[in-house]
Amino acid sequence: MKLQRNGRTKALAIGAVALVSSLSLAACGSDNNTTASTSPASGGSSAAAISCASKQASLMGAGSTAQGNAVDVWKAAYGTACSGTQISYNGVGSGAGVAQFNQGKVAFAGTDFALKSTDVDASKQVCTGGGQAIDLPMVAGLVSIVFNVQGVDHLTLDGPTTAKIFDGQITTWNDPAIATLNPGVTLPSAPIQTFHRSDDSGTTYNLTSYFAKTSGGAWTAPASKTWAGKGGQSANGSAGVSAQIKQVPNSIGYVELSYAQNNSLKSASIKTGASKPVDPTAANAAITLGNSTVVGTGNDLALQLDYGTSAENAYPIVLVTYEIACDKGNKADTLDSLKSFFNYMASDSGQQAIASKGYVPMPSAISTKVKAAIGNLS
Repeated sequence: MKLQRNGRTKALAIGAVALVSSLSLAACGSDNNTTASTSPASGGSSAAAISCASKQASLMGAGSTAQGNAVDVWKAAYGTACSGTQISYNGVGSGAGVAQFNQGKVAFAGTDFALKSTDVDASKQVCTGGGQAIDLPMVAGLVSIVFNVQGVDHLTLDGPTTAKIFDGQITTWNDPAIATLNPGVTLPSAPIQTFHRSDDSGTTYNLTSYFAKTSGGAWTAPASKTWAGKGGQSANGSAGVSAQIKQVPNSIGYVELSYAQNNSLKSASIKTGASKPVDPTAANAAITLGNSTVVGTGNDLALQLDYGTSAENAYPIVLVTYEIACDKGNKADTLDSLKSFFNYMASDSGQQAIASKGYVPMPSAISTKVKAAIGNLS
């Protein structure tokens, strides 16, 4: 997939072993900020060193539901440490979040796909003094193909088969295409009930990017944040899809790993061309993420991801959620708090605090660039 950015920096040379090792580190760390206070990160066992803003102000954000569980952890820890800053985040989906940012309604937005050139142009009305919105990769994860099939505990799928299921071309669970991928598994003859996002979603964008790369033409629509498949039922947000899969027998949908874990949903393994199907784990997603390439320019850090990877143990359906902010022209009354909160999110302690929630800590080569870009916000 090629993101909407000109210019390409060299590929991030990050070893998969180092990435996977980072997942097993104690969820604790420090950054280069002066420690203002120490507080436990909600949902984790770590203590996060947080440097509060000298001029504290409340922050409003909106957008991606994929990062919702991560933001909950971060704002709880940050709010305890910095009582003068109240952070609110509304998970309305990536598309709506970017729209709210470009309308000047929020200080930052979360999106699971890099800004389009039209979004950047629109942001110039909000980012004063010649500024514009930039992409800061802050949350990494994976898209799980979640299922609730009677009598089936483990399921293997591939690009063409999954695309045909979600497009209504495969309609029963014992279809030969599914059975071939799952020898020895007793599949019911029940109809397949698919669920997709009703809102414009970066999760949808990443899934359909995978389809566009791997379905062999079975998925005819381009990668898009708006669902274009035939049939199926819709649900709002990752929470809505998770709830439907949990309740409806013989159903299948797609959510981020954190939602799959929180709702105790089963996730399919993916046949990629590697020696064996790849399980949807943070460690396996880290391998794909480590091979990503920065394609943004300047302080914009949009990434290119390889959805068609066949590397051993590399889970292909990965996502990166970007925080959107003005490179210049942020509101003066919230700038200090925005930079302080972003610095905590990008710090080692902030990244490790969300690892237990199903997210992948950002590789140091990426987080170092993010921290530098945050320091340049004005």
